[in-house]
Amino acid sequence: MHKPALFRRCLTGLLLTGASLGTAFAHHGWRWTDDGQFELTAKVEKAVLGNPHGVLTMDADGSKWQVEVGQPWRNERAGLSDGMMAKGATLTIVGKRSADPKEQRMKAERVIIGGKAFDLYPERLPDGKK
Repeated sequence: MHKPALFRRCLTGLLLTGASLGTAFAHHGWRWTDDGQFELTAKVEKAVLGNPHGVLTMDADGSKWQVEVGQPWRNERAGLSDGMMAKGATLTIVGKRSADPKEQRMKAERVIIGGKAFDLYPERLPDGKK
C-alpha cells in the first residue's frame, strides 16, 4: 500500500473513533437537561455509586426517577458519603431535569438530607452558595 492510501485509512480510522467516543461521552454533560431548576423529594431504591458518576433510582410516591449525582471525589468534596445515599434514605434533590418531559431523570446540583444541603455544583445553583 502506498503512503497516501495508508494515510487516508489512518485518518478515517481516527475520525470514526473520535465520532464514536463523542457519542459515548455525550450524556455525561448537561446538554440533555432543561434550563430550569427542579426539586425532587423521594426515597432511594437503589444506589450505584462510582465513576463516571453515581446514579440513584428513586421512588417519589410510586413514580420512579433516575438521578445522577457526582463522581466519587465530587460527592466527597460536598460532604456526602455513600452511606448517606443508601437504599431507604429520603433525599431532596435540587438540580436540572431532563429536557424530555417524558423522561423521569435529573442531574443533581444539591442533595438535601435532614435539612442539611450538600452542594455538588455550587457554581451552578441560582443562589451561588459556595
